[in-house]
Amino acid sequence: MTMRLPWPRIRTVLLDMDGTLLDLRFDNQFWRELVPARYADRHGLPLEQARAEVAARTRAVEGTLAWYCLDYWTRELALDIVTLKREIEHLIAVHPHALEFLDALRAAGKRVALVTNAHPRSLALKMEKTRLTGHFDAIVCAHELGLVKEQAEFWPRLREQEPFDPRATLLVDDNPTILRTARRYGIAHLVSVLRPDSTHPSKPPGEFPAIADFSELLPVD
Repeated sequence: MTMRLPWPRIRTVLLDMDGTLLDLRFDNQFWRELVPARYADRHGLPLEQARAEVAARTRAVEGTLAWYCLDYWTRELALDIVTLKREIEHLIAVHPHALEFLDALRAAGKRVALVTNAHPRSLALKMEKTRLTGHFDAIVCAHELGLVKEQAEFWPRLREQEPFDPRATLLVDDNPTILRTARRYGIAHLVSVLRPDSTHPSKPPGEFPAIADFSELLPVD
């Protein structure tokens, strides 16, 4: 199916990275499997205990800048998180039809910004592996702004750095909390992603229009 968006009224497209443009398989494998295994080895714990401890620590700071901060987790877990990411970097992948969609946005003259909560070093690794950098007019990292997209204050601060008219803006993101916050700020066009992780079943449709892949947002005209 093709989602009918009012493309002539949309001038700016804000795109999330992990789970939206990129397959969340890498991140889920990293935090749910590799990190607990290395944490167990480092601290002499049974794997299931390590898994539970890592999960509890991440839940405690979910939705904050710390949750996304590789420096924070390096300190908290006593692991070299940046180096560990390299161990499974082969799992970093672009979602189906994302490149086609990005090319169509450029051809249609839309301003395209990657807006991510990812830590700068995670962002750098993923741009290195996917070579997507040249597809964006701007790349904004939440760590540069000192706020994450879940926070209401993020959006006016983003607008100071990357001016956009909320009424003429599309945001695509796999996180419903972020979409709700953006909606409260006034961003008019919001789209969710049903299958952030290619190894998991699609999520049921929720409160936002949603896509299985980016072919559903084509054509852009």
